[in-house]
Amino acid sequence: MPEIYVCPLSKLAATVEQSGARHIATLINAGTEVPRPESVPQDNHLFLGFNDISEAMQGMTLPAQEHVGRFLDFVEAWDRTTPLVVHCWAGISRSTAGAFIAFCALRPDVSEDLVARRLRQRSPQATPNRRLVALADAYLKRDGRMIAAIEAIGRGANAFEGNVFSLAIDE
Repeated sequence: MPEIYVCPLSKLAATVEQSGARHIATLINAGTEVPRPESVPQDNHLFLGFNDISEAMQGMTLPAQEHVGRFLDFVEAWDRTTPLVVHCWAGISRSTAGAFIAFCALRPDVSEDLVARRLRQRSPQATPNRRLVALADAYLKRDGRMIAAIEAIGRGANAFEGNVFSLAIDE
């Protein structure tokens, strides 16, 4: 059963080892050193450098349509024989947005509300980056349903790091 794992950077190596993942999507600040586990081929590691912001701020990189397009191309190319790990610095905002976006892209037959509720059940801290979700909503032509679903679950619990969790694509 193909799964999407979400974790903070501090738990990347352990999550890859425990899950058997062979694909990683890194959504983190540009210039952050991210050691790629040896079990993951370089071609199976997507690194997207942008800040965890939803509005333009001087000196920071705002998530852009290009980031969402590259992420979705990577997700579509994932062979789903082993899990995909999506991570960011804390495992709370960019990575949870990535998991939500990936699930919605791969399973257009599942309502956005149901995916968002599953996300909240698995991660009380999840606070998906609203800009990433809005960009993906437009890209996937979801007419605001992805944004509304994330707004409905609200902000997650305060935490330094999110918990490691997974979403099974076949659920």
